Amino acid sequence: LAATLVEKPISLEQCVVWARLRFEELFHNQIAQLIFNFPLDMATSSGAPFWSGPKRPPTPLQFSADDPLHLGFIIAAANLRAFNYGLKGSTDPALFKKAVEAAMVPEFVPKQGVKIATDPKEAEKVPAAPPPDEDEASDAIVATLPAPSSLAGYRMTPVDFEKDDDTNFHIDFIAAASNLRARNYKITEADHHRTKQIAGKIIPAIATTTSLVTGLVCLELLKLMQPAKPIESFKNGFVNLALPFVSFSEPIAAPKRKIGAKGAEWTLWDRYEVDEGRELTLKEFLAYFQERHKLEVTMISSGVSILYSFFTNQKKLKERMPMTMSQLVQEISKAEFKPTQNSLTFEICCNDEDDEDVEVPFVQYKFRGW
Repeated sequence: LAATLVEKPISLEQCVVWARLRFEELFHNQIAQLIFNFPLDMATSSGAPFWSGPKRPPTPLQFSADDPLHLGFIIAAANLRAFNYGLKGSTDPALFKKAVEAAMVPEFVPKQGVKIATDPKEAEKVPAAPPPDEDEASDAIVATLPAPSSLAGYRMTPVDFEKDDDTNFHIDFIAAASNLRARNYKITEADHHRTKQIAGKIIPAIATTTSLVTGLVCLELLKLMQPAKPIESFKNGFVNLALPFVSFSEPIAAPKRKIGAKGAEWTLWDRYEVDEGRELTLKEFLAYFQERHKLEVTMISSGVSILYSFFTNQKKLKERMPMTMSQLVQEISKAEFKPTQNSLTFEICCNDEDDEDVEVPFVQYKFRGW
């Protein structure tokens, strides 16, 4: 919020100052702090040099407007920020050099007491800091925000990455930032075209996988729309484009169960759908299953709340019998229904005509929205 509302630039020169400060923070201060915490001559507990093997000692960069890479970062970053705020950009190096020279860059002072974990296991042992008070943090943020009247006409524009436009500074920024970090660690730098090639491989990989998975899902949806499709027509798909590998298998049918010895078969996908076009009382709900399905309901639950059971206190049963099912849920589970919610799911236990306990599907009960 502070970066977008309080520190909003009103000119390209202010965007240049912002870019210069980001350069100092990313490529000098952070590295200098790292070296302060872990000096180049530091040794581990076993006596081996800390900066050895895969750990390369970094070097803080000293900004120079005469270095094309340094100035390239400033130009790209400033223009991208100017685009965010609807300001006119520029490619004139003289303008950027002049603005950079006028920027006030604070001298780096190492922060004391900063702890950087060098081992994931060590990081797990460090006790987590207590979370800040949310109300105090919110009040502090609100106090820094400008008055709404000062934001009249305020607009921001997001940057949509496009690697093939050489005038939008996207690849310029990525090339400058990645090469500056590489220079920190004495890693071979990549030119503009190599950077564009690497960035180009990232985006299509994501888009291709997404489109492939979406296509496979749509194929299965089309099958669902066709009546009487056997389960053998549907497919599970496994895809790994890195190998590349594509494999399909037939889904396993849901296990079938039977309601008692003579009842209908059902699976976990089935439901008793109770929709009488009006609310049912608990008494009517019990009678519904007795008359329609020849089942004696011995228990009804909604979530973790028991709405009815044969062992419930008779006084409570007498009070609940005239209540509608939605009233029962609200009364017992203290649930609040969403405005768009029209049905409830109940789990019931039943006995069949032979007084045997039988497994039955869940109940989908409609209580409004007819």
